[in-house]
Amino acid sequence: MRESFIEEKLTKAVKQNGGVCWKFTSSGTAGVPDRIVLMPKGHIAFVEVKAPNQKPRPLQLSRHKLLRRLGFQVYVLDALEDIDKIILEVKNDGTT
Repeated sequence: MRESFIEEKLTKAVKQNGGVCWKFTSSGTAGVPDRIVLMPKGHIAFVEVKAPNQKPRPLQLSRHKLLRRLGFQVYVLDALEDIDKIILEVKNDGTT
């Protein structure tokens, strides 16, 4: 399964749950997560999308650590079955 397929399913699922899932790019800053998930009531998370069993690069892990230190939720998504869990956690602001 390709990363793009997982990313497409995430985007559709977020939209079905009342949110938006924008492609996240930051000019001049490499390693940022692929998507920013914005849910109702101001709930925000970042999602790094990977093909199954692929892991983030060291720079990506460093960016994830920084975002978490700033108080943001960051997820690594490499399986379709994790999409609903991520959306639920974001909607509940990190608590299930």
